[in-house]
Amino acid sequence: MWSVLVGWLAHLLPQAALSSDTWLTRRPWPETKQLYQQRLGIQHWKSLLPDAGNALPGGVLKNSLVSRDPATLHRLVEESRRAELVHLAIWPFWIATALWLPPAGVLINLIFATLFNLPCLWLQRYNRLRLQPLLLTMHGRHSSEW
Repeated sequence: MWSVLVGWLAHLLPQAALSSDTWLTRRPWPETKQLYQQRLGIQHWKSLLPDAGNALPGGVLKNSLVSRDPATLHRLVEESRRAELVHLAIWPFWIATALWLPPAGVLINLIFATLFNLPCLWLQRYNRLRLQPLLLTMHGRHSSEW
């Protein structure tokens, strides 16, 4: 139920709110594609994760944005931010289970929340690390054509 509520609220965010990283989606440490590929092996398991981008009317599946034009790639970066915000917001709801579950149940919910949200967060970060340099290159190419 929390996931549906958080997803719906994120669905209502205007595209302008997703156009750049915020303190929630920006990392203070350096990240590289190689880190995700070598340490996490992300390229081997990323296709196994579900994409609920179109769960709500007007939503977008991130794998459906396959065009290489700058507008489509920019939209994919924005949608990756939306998905990251959703998973960041869903994760802490495990704390609420302390109101009715014994400590062992709360621990199980913490593990469950982490195992199901962390890979999704990693994937969104990885996708942006792949797309943002491409967009910068495209933007530079288009700027020089003017």
